Amino acid sequence: MALAFLVDYAPVLDPRLDASTRTVLDALSWTVWAAFAIDLSIRLVLANDRRGYLLRHWYDVALVALPLLRPLRLLRLLALVRILDRSAASNLAGRVLVYVAGAASVAVGLGALAVLDAERSDIRANIKTIGDALWWACATVMTVGYGDLVPVTTEGRIVAVVFMVVGIGLVGAVIGAVTSWISARVQAERANQA
Repeated sequence: MALAFLVDYAPVLDPRLDASTRTVLDALSWTVWAAFAIDLSIRLVLANDRRGYLLRHWYDVALVALPLLRPLRLLRLLALVRILDRSAASNLAGRVLVYVAGAASVAVGLGALAVLDAERSDIRANIKTIGDALWWACATVMTVGYGDLVPVTTEGRIVAVVFMVVGIGLVGAVIGAVTSWISARVQAERANQA
């Protein structure tokens, strides 16, 4: 369902879509939102501690409560984290690698869509195509920040700040995973020598 929501971003990629196609895509997006709202409601009814459940699952509450803020609709894709958790390797380094690769891929794609949606219509914008948006997203998430493409709208800058935090987190996770892997290898070799 989270991936089905992405079709609502088709007008961002091709602003020339006709009105009837946009209507169908909007209907699909709201159907996905309704499915998430029903899912949250059912899980809330079944929870023993409803308040605690809402606090622990704040992202589910946000994606249902804030559907009109288009960039925040991307929170629906946090449901993919559950899928990644099921498919991750059994050790910590494997999990971190799966999460980082998945998070980086999703972050770049969604960040590019969000910044393109925010920037495209502004006369001052220099991020006007999906190619520009992907370039900006890659440079930002990898903390390179060339500065050749920058968001100029308030909404675009908010997306950029969130994206910068994601980039710093991803870099930290990679460094931590590599350090953990090296440390485990050194300990294994010492144990074999003893």
